[in-house]
Amino acid sequence: MSEIASKAQLRMSYLRWALFTVPAIEFLGIVSARISNSGYGNAWFAALDKPAITPPGIAFAIVWPILYLLMGLALAVILHARGARGRGVAIALFLVQLFCNLAWSPVFFAAHETTVAFYLCVAILLLATITTMLFVRIRVGAALLMLPYLAWLVFASILSYQIMVMNPGADALVAPAIRTQI
Repeated sequence: MSEIASKAQLRMSYLRWALFTVPAIEFLGIVSARISNSGYGNAWFAALDKPAITPPGIAFAIVWPILYLLMGLALAVILHARGARGRGVAIALFLVQLFCNLAWSPVFFAAHETTVAFYLCVAILLLATITTMLFVRIRVGAALLMLPYLAWLVFASILSYQIMVMNPGADALVAPAIRTQI
């Protein structure tokens, strides 16, 4: 036998990575949303003027779990690519952009910082784009899994910008949860 690992063993290795990365990223997304009270149930968000392109609340509840699933699978592909050149940098940058992604909801929904949230969204888009370019050098499939996320980030940046422009005094509409004292 000249193979180090069979194809079945390699598939199982990827599956083990995916069984870790997908639930972990989904869980972190849920935690970020919960601690920031994100969504249409948020009194501050409900009081904002929203652009016509704002999707219904259910769209976010459908889109984000799918995007987190795809991101988790993409990360699993890269984690599985042992020995690939640039793998460590790609993983590190993925984690940085993920951290920024998870910080966006608390910045926007809890702190009511529309301007900071817009610039953070642009930074996430930039970091995710670079991450995707690094992924394509390692595994094309991982980069393809990131494309829906990049498309959503473009849309989210436009939406965030329009909300920022339409609501110059947004931070004063309702006391931010992050500063509220009991």
